[in-house]
Amino acid sequence: MTPLVTAAVLLAAVTHASWNALAHHITDKLVGFTLIAGGGVLIGLVLALFAPVPAAGAWPYLVASALLHVGYMCLLMTSFRLGDFGQAYPIARGTAPLLVTVLAAVFAGEVPGGWQAAGVAVSCAGLTGLALWGLRGTGRRPDWTALGAALATGASIAAYTVVDGLGVRASGSSLGYIAWLMILEGLAIPLWAAYRWRGEFVATLRPFALRGLFGAALSVAAYGLVLWAQTRAELAPISALRESSIIVGAAIGAVFFKERFGMPRIMAAGVMVAGIGLMLHAG
Repeated sequence: MTPLVTAAVLLAAVTHASWNALAHHITDKLVGFTLIAGGGVLIGLVLALFAPVPAAGAWPYLVASALLHVGYMCLLMTSFRLGDFGQAYPIARGTAPLLVTVLAAVFAGEVPGGWQAAGVAVSCAGLTGLALWGLRGTGRRPDWTALGAALATGASIAAYTVVDGLGVRASGSSLGYIAWLMILEGLAIPLWAAYRWRGEFVATLRPFALRGLFGAALSVAAYGLVLWAQTRAELAPISALRESSIIVGAAIGAVFFKERFGMPRIMAAGVMVAGIGLMLHAG
């Protein structure tokens, strides 16, 4: 985890929380995710004109990742529809790093060292505290359907993180990999929306087009930075560091959606920073 890799992943965290907030802000979640996915396809097509085609060994990972991303998008839409942004986003993101640590050890042979494992564990403790406070801080009984959707979203994040970590290393080009991933994963939701809104597809999307396409650009940038980082560092610390987006998401929820932030979330942010420091020490 060099300073350059760390900076790239932290920038990815900010852009990721920002596009999720844009998607949450659009009331009709299918509209928001159709624009973000469709915009990703357009950006991917442009990038594919200039980037090398991924090596043959990367294509099974690309197909598997595209399927996992479609499932992730559907689960995330459900989470945002059922729960508050400041609750659904931390739970969805906070469950991923520990799962990535286990999956990376099994499938990529990346067994974390002492400092690195400590950093991941401390970061996850901060993320878990933030997620649990998101449940408590709402003042309402937990919506178990929303909670289940958020947890399932976290599991899908862990799965595609490891698949993409292996795939981008086999591709020979992180830019080519992100381009084709955006193309493959981005088609399903717009095609479903076009079927559902037959004859009204453009009219339904038009009022939110600029916001959604800006979200698409942020989404591609966020994941492109993570894929590049995965070619230069191990998967588990990148996953934990990337989930600092939860802190950004909580701040966005407080400022723009008038959701509670409070001292517990500030403390969780401090724990997260301590975990990041341990991971940098390991590097």
